[in-house]
Amino acid sequence: MDAAASETLCHDLALLYGDAAGEVTQRVGRLVDRWRGGIQPRSAGWSSQDVMLITYADSVGARGDAGLAELRKFLGRWVGRRVTFLHVLPFYPWTSDDGFSVANFREVADGYGGWEDVEALADDGYRLVFDGVVNHVSQDSAYVRGFLAGDPRYEGFCIEEAPRFDSSQVTRPRTSPLFHEFSSDRGPVSLWTTFSRDQVDLNYREPAVLLEMLDVLLFYARQGASMIRLDAIPFMWKQSGDASVHLPQTHAIIRIVRRVLDLVSPHVLLLSETNVPHRENLTYFGDRGDEAQIIYNFSLAPLVVHAFATGDASVLSDWARTLEPAGERCTFLNITATHDGIGMRPTEGILDAEGRQVLADLTEARGGCVATRSNPDGSESPYELNISYFDAINDPGATAVDEETQVKRFLCSQAIAMALIGIPAVYIHCLLGSRNDLAGRDASGIARRINREKLDPQELEVELGDAGSLRSRVLAGMLELLERRQSMAAFHPHASQEVLDFGSGVFALRRTAPGGESVLALHNVTGVVQEVRDCGAPLAPFEVRWESI
Repeated sequence: MDAAASETLCHDLALLYGDAAGEVTQRVGRLVDRWRGGIQPRSAGWSSQDVMLITYADSVGARGDAGLAELRKFLGRWVGRRVTFLHVLPFYPWTSDDGFSVANFREVADGYGGWEDVEALADDGYRLVFDGVVNHVSQDSAYVRGFLAGDPRYEGFCIEEAPRFDSSQVTRPRTSPLFHEFSSDRGPVSLWTTFSRDQVDLNYREPAVLLEMLDVLLFYARQGASMIRLDAIPFMWKQSGDASVHLPQTHAIIRIVRRVLDLVSPHVLLLSETNVPHRENLTYFGDRGDEAQIIYNFSLAPLVVHAFATGDASVLSDWARTLEPAGERCTFLNITATHDGIGMRPTEGILDAEGRQVLADLTEARGGCVATRSNPDGSESPYELNISYFDAINDPGATAVDEETQVKRFLCSQAIAMALIGIPAVYIHCLLGSRNDLAGRDASGIARRINREKLDPQELEVELGDAGSLRSRVLAGMLELLERRQSMAAFHPHASQEVLDFGSGVFALRRTAPGGESVLALHNVTGVVQEVRDCGAPLAPFEVRWESI
């Protein structure tokens, strides 16, 4: 590693480790030198062709023990090149949280296949997105087991409760205890657990933890990752008497990761998972794009639901007007749904209390759940909505609404995310029009499983082969939208965006590519015809109209 790179890294490492920064910089340098030249270069950047598909390894492989192979068959049969980025949610050995309590970062879990199956997906041309679950690990991981056993290799890897550490102001995404007790070679110890007992936070005050996670992320680059999603990163650094979220040290860690990747595998993009208010979310681009190149547009999902629930796109349009190109090195990832619920914190400062209550009431009325989080004053507030996106847009109890209308309404909601500035991402259960999996939620007692159904590949094949089925209609409509989007250069992530006013019932954009091509994108969020001045025929209920101008 050259002197300039060392100096830049040392500046951020000094924020973490003070006088020890020089020594840690040398250790990072040796890591960089060991990995450099051993990772295959892959495609970089993004274009108007790019779309991400988000899926579990076994979302379409419930009957087999080779989920990745079944996923590959599904993609080859039904999706092809309509998506370019493929985000396979954690496929490593895990013990809880459907993959996000990782027991071993360097293996593929039993039942999913092996690294050769991951490589096969990359060979098919997909740009793979791996999860970097860097904030916490399973209690069954070598890190936690070694720490509890007194193994010197893992000394300092976990955070013990300390009498002088004031954790009363810590921002909580859950209502579970912040600390859980474990047995160790020294007797009982209480360890920091932001999310659950089985998700023990790593201690980044210990340089060996940072070195180990950097090594894991570079291993992912060697295994074919074109993008790494940094999970739950706002919570990585803890500070006494503080909310311990978005701290300068956390941003320093992300910059260190970015610089190490730039030195070894510059094609690998960073995606930050920061389900927080919009202004806070934007900070993870860093200065001049020196942190994550891509951040989730988490405010979009609840605002789209709100627009369709009220028949009024005004709040959505006003928020979209605040979105600006983030520079040549950065862009947004536009989602309506993921494996998690619909986050409510990203609506803070955008929706008022009444608007937020509309979403909570709608979720419960349609069979979903409203998860809460603990506040420092002991109160609780809505954190996320657990419901399938199809049922968030379409009331499953509204039998008077025909299925064709429900499909049109849903496709219109998805088209909004595809038209907005940035890269669109489609969750597999949106691609397939899945409804609430009430049986999966109730059997497991896990609210998020309402939108994590495991589909039998043979049954799915039958449904998709029936042109009249709900799944077939949704898939056909989604693929048509994606193909149209890929044919229009004005949907490039860096194309300019202007939000237009054609009345509260229409979400309207003008996107203009650097070369001059423009697209007028109109979306009727109501069940009635909308007049649009100077735009030809009126918009039919839930019509999507993308026209080159």
